[in-house]
Amino acid sequence: MLKTEHITKTFGSFQALQDVSLEVNEGEIFGFIGPNGSGKSTTIRILLGVLQATSGRAEIFGKDVWKDAVEIHKHLAYVPGDVHLWPNLTGGEVIDLFARLRGHKKPVDKDKWLERFDLDPTKKCRTYSKGNRQKVALVSAFTSQADLFILDEPTSGLDPLMERVFQESIRELSREGKSVLLSSHILSEVEKLCDRVAIIREGAIIETGSLEELRHLTRTQLLVEAKQPVTGLEAWAHELEETDGGLRIQVDTEQLDEVVRHLAGFGITKLESAPPTLEDLFMHHYERRGGGAS
Repeated sequence: MLKTEHITKTFGSFQALQDVSLEVNEGEIFGFIGPNGSGKSTTIRILLGVLQATSGRAEIFGKDVWKDAVEIHKHLAYVPGDVHLWPNLTGGEVIDLFARLRGHKKPVDKDKWLERFDLDPTKKCRTYSKGNRQKVALVSAFTSQADLFILDEPTSGLDPLMERVFQESIRELSREGKSVLLSSHILSEVEKLCDRVAIIREGAIIETGSLEELRHLTRTQLLVEAKQPVTGLEAWAHELEETDGGLRIQVDTEQLDEVVRHLAGFGITKLESAPPTLEDLFMHHYERRGGGAS
């Protein structure tokens, strides 16, 4: 559905993207994460045909994103993180307008999506909060019958209930065979939704894979209680904290077997293991590569 090969982008002497290669398959929810200034938005603008890459190749539906942008956009829906709407149109009129621009007489299942996102379509856009402007863009996207959804911080301004509605809606798209590129700084959202993830830092992809494939890079948190005082963990523990009656430690996942064998000698009475989260993974990259995270 979407493929980039060795994309670079320079602005004068500044290199915004370096050798970016991505691939999103049919029915896949693909997470694209990185801090502000890492190159996410520049990559997305290239995919949308707004910017031309300095070198490399990007294709959507097998078509060149720069040369064939108009044709691609007939089957693509895009939601930015900061939505600007025509102030004198109502939300419903904006949704209808976007449908007509796509060549549709009316949005598909408009009432269903308006109800799902609890949006009043009769109000002027100038009266909408940021969250409601975001809802207009999301409803417009979900009624578009697009095959690929490019979502750049799409839940910005939504409350937790609407975030949950959004997540359920994305899963529904995936079940229908639609593909999603989800750029987000809400790591828990990416973790809940995405089949695979790419991490971008300073314009370069530093890891790509499923969450299971990437979790070997992270640390596992253990909560331990034992009959005897536990000692000798310094060789493995990255963090070591005393709790009421026990210890909380963080260890590299690949060293977990050695640590548990060591703990067994102290008479374990309680052992809880929390799997590493995507946030652990992200922070670990920045520690390891000098990104300044603590």
